[in-house]
Formats: sequence, structure tokens, C-alpha cells
Amino acid sequence: MAFKVAVIGAGSVGFTKTLISDLLKVPEFAECEFALTDINPHNLDMVRQIIETIVSVNRLPARVTATTDRREALAGARYIMSCVRVGGLEAFATDVNIPLKYGVDQCVGDTICAGGILYGQRNIPVILDFCKDIREVAEPGALFLNYANPMAMNTWAADLYGGVNVVGLCHGVQHGAHQIAQVLGVEDGELDYVCSGINHQTWYIDIRAKGRKIEKDELIAAFERHPVYSRQEKVRIDVLKRFGVYSTESNGHLSEYLPWYRKRPEEIGRWIDMSDWIHGETGGYLRYSTERRNWFETDFPMFKEQAGKPLSEYKRTSEHASYIIEAMETGRVYRGHFNRRNNGIITNLPDDAIIESPGYVDRFGINMIEGITLPTACAATCSVSVSVQRLSVEAAMSGDIDTLKLAVLHDPLVGAICTPDEVWAMVDEMVVAQAQWLPQYAHAVPAAKERMAKSTVRTRDWEGAARKRVRSVEELREMSGAHH
Repeated sequence: MAFKVAVIGAGSVGFTKTLISDLLKVPEFAECEFALTDINPHNLDMVRQIIETIVSVNRLPARVTATTDRREALAGARYIMSCVRVGGLEAFATDVNIPLKYGVDQCVGDTICAGGILYGQRNIPVILDFCKDIREVAEPGALFLNYANPMAMNTWAADLYGGVNVVGLCHGVQHGAHQIAQVLGVEDGELDYVCSGINHQTWYIDIRAKGRKIEKDELIAAFERHPVYSRQEKVRIDVLKRFGVYSTESNGHLSEYLPWYRKRPEEIGRWIDMSDWIHGETGGYLRYSTERRNWFETDFPMFKEQAGKPLSEYKRTSEHASYIIEAMETGRVYRGHFNRRNNGIITNLPDDAIIESPGYVDRFGINMIEGITLPTACAATCSVSVSVQRLSVEAAMSGDIDTLKLAVLHDPLVGAICTPDEVWAMVDEMVVAQAQWLPQYAHAVPAAKERMAKSTVRTRDWEGAARKRVRSVEELREMSGAHH
């Protein structure tokens, strides 16, 4: 069978290589066309070379194209995958560093909290541009597979306003399940589970190891005796004790979605682990990304070398995309966890929310399992975030800075730290700093600048409670040379 798959943001070299390699492991997809598009022609050329090498070495009839013209890439596509970061590291730095001046200490800042909300404001107009192109030039009924954060906000906008068939995809559920299997001493394939909630706040509400139901106390004991996770996942273990269920998301991520663990600087160190950024380091993902801003260049020879090996040596990953497409094209049923509009799938979350929950895929498309009820504490926590996401999408669509401020005000962590005056000042500062990526707020920027000039809100010069320094280019080059 032959059809076209387009990748927007294909300059994310390693991830694009993974997604397409997964697809090429499906024998029926050997004749597909892979259309790569990105605004960065250099990265686009690198990923084109890698994918062309894979196709050539394996003597596949697949076709590979690369263009900076997005509409050209999307023309006639049946499946469109997006993995874009609007504003890049320059905007991301303001997502993290401006809130720090107001006491908001984030580890990642890409889902909710001040950084995630502003990230959504940048992404949503671009996501809707993608949807417009999909409606106009892609194959009728094309499926838009969104991998870009903030997952719920992006998918919400595409679903409600984009007029396309969309599913949001993440790998947090698989990664958390792998942890659970490890602490229980079973293989991944021996673990069954129902995991449901919203993206990055999804909960393992039923766990079976080799068919045996795992209760709360057994899971707590398993995590507490694990030599690594007992140190790295203190927030997740504490939430497990109090809520009775384990969360999909990493320690650092989860700590910034809740109002309890990062609200006082002197308390943060109690809950995080500095062995790796993902366990709660202040601005951890920003530091990691900044240090690796040129990793495409460094790792390109390695990617090319890997691409020269036969696909028989490549192990297909657990990313959902290839399995969804395989199920829709071949009828081989796939069970995964997908981000879709709720509409009663989870009984105690709002119908308009974008939820992440189990579903099955076949030739008829993605079919979600309905009638799941979350534990009350999980539903309460998710409902707060859903309200923030709803306000954030409304703000992004209207360009109303007051609605944006209300979204940030209602964020759990921001609300635990900031007064309303501080929130209003912080949002003004973030909108001014990010004006080039926020066209819908252009009319609001002059007044925001005036308010900033007159503001009496006190800020502080603070790097956060748990900050590692960004290494120099020279250090990274030496490390890279030693590694390769």
C-alpha cells in the first residue's frame, strides 16, 4: 500500500528518525511517501539524508521529500505528524526565567504553570495554521497526530477550532508503566493497566502484574525499596501514598502541576533529586536543551551510521504513531493511550476537556473506552488543570490579555505563590518579552509596556531553589569529543 505521511517540525532530527523508522518496520508501508518539512533548512537537510539512507540501505521503494514549503509537504497527505516548538529556546528561556522573578520555580514549564500557558499562546495560532493547510490540501479525512506540547491545549484548539481529525500523542504512560514493571520485578509485557486522566496528569487506576491485581500498599512498598526510584521520585511516591494511585509523569513535571511541592524555596530540595534534570531541577529542561542546542550537529554522524544498518537490527519503539497508522491501514487492532475530547469517556471530568485515556484503533479509526471514573482526588486535581487549559485556549483564540491573566492566576502553582498584582505584572512582562511570537496580542503590547514602566510590584533576582549552571560551549565540545 502507498500513502503519504508528512512530518511538520521534521528538523527535530532524532525524533523524526524514530517515527519514520517505526513506520518502516511495518512491511506494508515500504512504498509510502515521507514528506519532511521544517522552517530550518539545515536541520531539514540533515534529517532528509538520514531517512534517505535508511530507505536506500534497506532497498525500499519508499519516497522521501523535504521542503520548507509546508503546504507542499501536506498536499495529499493522509497522516500528518507535528513535533514543533514555537519560539525555540529563546522563548523557552522567558517561560522559565521571568516567572522566577515572581517566585514561580518550574522544572519544565511546557504543560501548564506560567511557562506552559505562554507556550500554548505561541503554539495555538501556528497549530491552527497547520489545520487550515490540512483542511485545504491534505487528503480528505486526514489524521493530524500532534506530539507537540502543551499537549492538551494544542489538541483542544485543533479539535474545537481547527476542523480536523486530531489525536494527541505522548509517551509518558509507557515510561511510567516501565517503572512500575521494574519495581514489581516483571517484564513490560507482563504488566497490564488502565491509565486515565489528562496529559501529564494521567493515573494508573488499575494495575495487573502477570494477571494479579496490584494494590496501593504493595506498590508503595515496591517504590520505597527501589534503590533509584525511592530517591528520584519523591513527589510521585508521596502523591501515591495520599491519592492511592501512581502518576505517569516524572517527579519534576508532577511537582510543577500541583500547588504543594514547589511553593516555598526552602521546601523544594526536600522533594527533588538533582541526579538528572527531569527529577525537579529548577529550569532543568531549559538547561538540558540549551546545553544540547547543537546536538544535531554533534550526533549527526552517529545518526548517519545508525541509518546505514539494516532495519532488521532496529527495534520498533513504543511511540503510538506507527501503531495507530498500522491499525488504520491494515486492521490489526492496537490498544494505546490517546488524547481526545472527553465527551463522557471519563465520567467525572468535563466533556469539553482533552483527556488521555485508553482506546483501540482499527480500520474504523480511534475508538476510546467510555465510562471510566477517576478516583476523586485525581479528578479534583485534573479538573483544576482543565479549567486553566480552557481559559488558556480561550485567551489564545481571542488575544484577550485579561483572559490570559485569569488563566495564569488560576494555575495551581502560580496561585500558591503569587498575589493577583504579581500575576498581572508577570503576564505583562512575558507578553512583552514574547511579542514576536504572539501576533494575537500585538494590540495589547503597548499598554502592557506602559504598565510595566509604572509597576510597583517587587521582583527578585533569583535563579531558583535548585539550579545547575549551563555549561560553556567549550566544555560541551570537549565532552562531545570524548563521548564520540
